[in-house]
Amino acid sequence: MNSEKFKPVPQIIMELPPAKQQTLYIEAIAVLKSLDWSDFARLTSVVMNSDILQLQLAKLLENYFARELSAVIKYGE
Repeated sequence: MNSEKFKPVPQIIMELPPAKQQTLYIEAIAVLKSLDWSDFARLTSVVMNSDILQLQLAKLLENYFARELSAVIKYGE
C-alpha cells in the first residue's frame, strides 16, 4: 500500500472504461445469477454471509485484473 502505484479496487473499477466495466459486470453476474436476490440490499446480505461467494468474487477480480490490466496482485504478510 506504500507503493505510489497502489490503488484500491473500487478506484480501479471506477477508472475502467465502460467496455471493460461491462466485461467485469458480465463475469460477476455469471457468479451471482443463480442466487436468490431481488435488490442490491438482499444481494449484499447474501454475499456478506457466504465465505464461498466472497472468495469466488475476489478470485474473479484477481483474475480479471491480472488478465485485462496486467496487474500484479500482492498480498500482505
